[in-house]
Amino acid sequence: MDKIANFHRHLVSQGARNFQERLLLFLLLPFSYLYGVIVWARNRCYQFGWFSSYRASLPVVSVGNLAVGGTGKTPVVDWLVKEFQKQGKRPAVVSRGFAGNFSGDVGVVSSGAGILMTAAECGDEPYLLAKRNPDCPVFIAKKRVDAIKIIESSKNVDLIILDDGFQHQAVKRDVDLVLLDSTSPLGNGKPLPAGNLREFPRALKRADFLLMTRAGVQNRQHFMGFKVYESYHQLSTTAISLDGQAVPVSQLSGLKVLAFAGIADPENFFVSLENAGFRLDCKLGFADHVTYQGEILNKLQLAAADVDALITTEKDAVKLSADMFELPCYQLPMDIKINNSKELFDRLTNRLWSQ
Repeated sequence: MDKIANFHRHLVSQGARNFQERLLLFLLLPFSYLYGVIVWARNRCYQFGWFSSYRASLPVVSVGNLAVGGTGKTPVVDWLVKEFQKQGKRPAVVSRGFAGNFSGDVGVVSSGAGILMTAAECGDEPYLLAKRNPDCPVFIAKKRVDAIKIIESSKNVDLIILDDGFQHQAVKRDVDLVLLDSTSPLGNGKPLPAGNLREFPRALKRADFLLMTRAGVQNRQHFMGFKVYESYHQLSTTAISLDGQAVPVSQLSGLKVLAFAGIADPENFFVSLENAGFRLDCKLGFADHVTYQGEILNKLQLAAADVDALITTEKDAVKLSADMFELPCYQLPMDIKINNSKELFDRLTNRLWSQ
């Protein structure tokens, strides 16, 4: 599965390398167009009121993207939670709980007074948000309306943040913040499976604000008629072992390291580590939301035979424990830095409470 995911990511982002891959892309195009049309038709049904869409009694902010995979939604949700709390607001996060094994209608990851579910139950991203924000209620629900109705009845929340909500039309939102990867904002411009988009690019017309993540030197001012805000990811200067020990990155950079990640784009994590001075003797990339057990765990343990330590992402670490490895394993948190963050937050909140 990892090989298929990596192959597809390379095919749609880097393009075909030979005749066979060009032929495959050509054969996928009709399915890609069909997928895009189905999503477009679904959105029109919500637009015309043929499908019901719930209007919450609380303001709703959606953080989403147009492409499949990691554009940095979780760090942006984390940033919004912290900024709203600085303003004295009480946000709650609602997520689908993708890749978690919870089978109920609504799961309470955290009520704002401690984590109540495991990462395996709720999914790694909701768990990480609850861990980073212990005072913020975090819920998961396949039908997010169910979680929102519970939040509305609690009277202890001022606003709701939908994690990965741009395509979730069953809930009306007051602000849509959409993230695009600045290195390739629209990929090859095609929906799945011939591309990596969840819908046609013109769907961006529904957005209120655009945030370009992984910004580089291009410094875009506008994109598709939107004023663009930019951000970049920054590794922490402190690594944390799976048993909770904090270690300065400078003490690890000279070690032989096995780096691994089960995120949407592991290569970006590896490049960030190398740019930070790490010597990566081995790199293992797995599919997003991978479960570390069985064959995957054996593969890691075998690959770690000739290194001094292992290092992974904060998102992966919520599914790991120190007793899984004979060597020390460290997580390296990654934060998002947003250029003109005050302006973006001020505009967002003005839009949110002027509805």
